Amino acid sequence: MTTIGKPSSKTESPLRFQRILVAVDGSEGSRRASEVAVDLAEKFNAQLYVLYAFRGYPEYMTMFPSAPSPSGEAIQEYEAYARKAALEVVGRTVSIAEKKGVKASPKTSETIGSVVQTITDHALAEKIDLIVMGTRGMGGFKKMLLGSVSSGVVTHAHCPVLVVR
Repeated sequence: MTTIGKPSSKTESPLRFQRILVAVDGSEGSRRASEVAVDLAEKFNAQLYVLYAFRGYPEYMTMFPSAPSPSGEAIQEYEAYARKAALEVVGRTVSIAEKKGVKASPKTSETIGSVVQTITDHALAEKIDLIVMGTRGMGGFKKMLLGSVSSGVVTHAHCPVLVVR
């Protein structure tokens, strides 16, 4: 077990995180994870990556195959709303980081596949040293249907994962 002590300067820590990814989804848990990630990025003088991976519209339709098919206009409205919401959530975290002098790179990613894979692939591509995320996403029903994203990331990530309660 590794313990992170309180070093007297940023360079004395036995652990060195230079690239930190925080995965956000707009939930209370991801808000807390964002705060922790920003604090860690400030402490380690690290680059912060903020990612919101969300499911595309066709993914929801496969979960409810007996539901009536929406019109093309409804699909476009959903996609526009989802993108706007993702940008707002990412923007809040970037704003918190900038207020503390932390350089943050925002990214939203619409996925038809696995959100877990989107997060872990992004972490690998960006050579992330630490992934920070909340324990629960947007709700119990969603968790029941989709499984736990945080558990999946812990299982499949190539780097340490800090799960914030």
